[in-house]
Amino acid sequence: MRTSRLRTVHPVLWAGWAALAAGAVLCVVGWYGVSGERYAERQLPYLASCTIPGAALIVAGAVLLARGRGSIAATRVEDLYHLLVAAEPDEPEGTGRAALAPLAVSGDLLMVPGGTLWHRADCPLVAAKAEAVPVDSKLVASGELDPCPICEPAAETD
Repeated sequence: MRTSRLRTVHPVLWAGWAALAAGAVLCVVGWYGVSGERYAERQLPYLASCTIPGAALIVAGAVLLARGRGSIAATRVEDLYHLLVAAEPDEPEGTGRAALAPLAVSGDLLMVPGGTLWHRADCPLVAAKAEAVPVDSKLVASGELDPCPICEPAAETD
């Protein structure tokens, strides 16, 4: 898939470089023609036929190069997305979170003063916090504290 998209991008880049080169050549030819003429009425044909189209080709080439590079960047982002998200799972189908070992299994419940959740003692969110204290059952009963969605202490205590 990647090579098919890159094949369509490379002609855009080549066309951009070709337009830039042709525009530069036309500008040089126009400048050379204008510099050799003393009178303005003899300089106008060089401006009209070389310099103005050359400048337009330079602008068009710059736009094509920017578009081609943007397409390459989009292709790379899409490839990274497929590597991260769309990859086949390693586990067999039908196994979900229920089949995995629980994250925390401790029966002791803790809370952080000023926090809004209550946790199991081995929950990774409170395991390393020295300020964690045992849960006040009054706060849980009043609904001021919610169960942690990570360690899910409500399933065991309900």
